Amino acid sequence: MNWDEFATRCPEIATIARPRFEKDELVLVGTIRGDGSPRISPNEVDLGAGRLFLGMMWQSKKALDLARDPRLVVHSVPSDRMNSGGDVKLYGRAVDEPDAAVRTAFEDAIGARIDWRPPEPYHLFSVDVESAAYIVFGESGHAMAWDPEGGLRRRDVH
Repeated sequence: MNWDEFATRCPEIATIARPRFEKDELVLVGTIRGDGSPRISPNEVDLGAGRLFLGMMWQSKKALDLARDPRLVVHSVPSDRMNSGGDVKLYGRAVDEPDAAVRTAFEDAIGARIDWRPPEPYHLFSVDVESAAYIVFGESGHAMAWDPEGGLRRRDVH
């Protein structure tokens, strides 16, 4: 499901994730290499047209990973060793976005954020969210996990 549908179905995690992604402007993206081993890469993140966008340099290794195998994880960037903001994790699939109107929405979003528009060619994916999680450690530690079948689940983490 696209970002807007995810935010409607799981506002508990989406309302934590959105401001975090907007503030950090960066996430870690986990992909699967051609040999099946994992790859983790930093990536800027933007929201627009109801989607969570991941724009990537043309023919970058992570973009080629996603073109071959769309499975991914999007992980918030830890703030420091204690990571008081917690970890946001989105699991799903990358959706290639060739539609001109969608690409313009991405270009508008990144342009508003950093006053720059990516020149063609570039890869543009959105995240099809299949499940999500949020976890904070420490004295008030807690975790939330969500998927469409199981709904939202919460537990304390100490």
